[in-house]
Amino acid sequence: MGRLLAGEKSAVRRYWIESRDKNGEVIQFQGDVFHHVFDVCRQAEGSKFEVLTEEGKAYFVEVTNVGRKSAQARVLEERLIPPLKEPLIHLVLSVPRFPVMEAVLEKAVELGVKSVQPVFSEFSFVRSANSLSDGKWQRWEKIIRSATQQCGRGEKMLLHEPHPLENFLAEMNRNGAFEGLFAYEGGSTLGIKAEIQNIKARNPRGLKEIFLFVGSEGGFSHAEVEMFQRAKLTPVTLGAQVLRVETACMALVSVLKYDFDLMC
Repeated sequence: MGRLLAGEKSAVRRYWIESRDKNGEVIQFQGDVFHHVFDVCRQAEGSKFEVLTEEGKAYFVEVTNVGRKSAQARVLEERLIPPLKEPLIHLVLSVPRFPVMEAVLEKAVELGVKSVQPVFSEFSFVRSANSLSDGKWQRWEKIIRSATQQCGRGEKMLLHEPHPLENFLAEMNRNGAFEGLFAYEGGSTLGIKAEIQNIKARNPRGLKEIFLFVGSEGGFSHAEVEMFQRAKLTPVTLGAQVLRVETACMALVSVLKYDFDLMC
């Protein structure tokens, strides 16, 4: 049986498959996955690489047969991929311009965000689900899958169905207490470091999850700020500079990962 050496792990190619594509020690490739692995990436009989599944496992495989529209590989080795550490990070994002949304999704996967919840707000780029085509949604899912393969995480980041911001906050309040950080570029004197300390003080036994709220290019309206405050979310500032949407998202996630020791 083959073995993936420690020095080879960073260089090996990885591909995401569904659990149903694994039957015992045999991996079946077909459809879009077959096209990507064998037509685009030029893998061939005898090639060795890893496949990832939603079970949180990685399988090092060797291709045994390649046909015109399907291929098979046998499992040489398997390993468990560590799950995401708590607190799990959920990004609640007012839908920005689509290229920005795509950049945020890719980097959120790489940084270990558990889920992204798109919301419609007063200044969001689109304000209803009717403005999001099936093709756009499929593209976003492909971006998530590609980023998952690239970074080697053990589960795909969840992309939830979009909701109006007001409805989402109301639902969160009905579900009981939750912790979140609401980034706001105007009128806030509370820094993110101070608010994280407040959150930790309210949760001395640790925190299971936390929600990050980021506006689109237009930010949040004054009425929406009041809505956040009614949900017991205090506006926090990320500094004197006004950050782009994608920069604010990555800054918030990075600060949380460092402060809650999620970097390893």
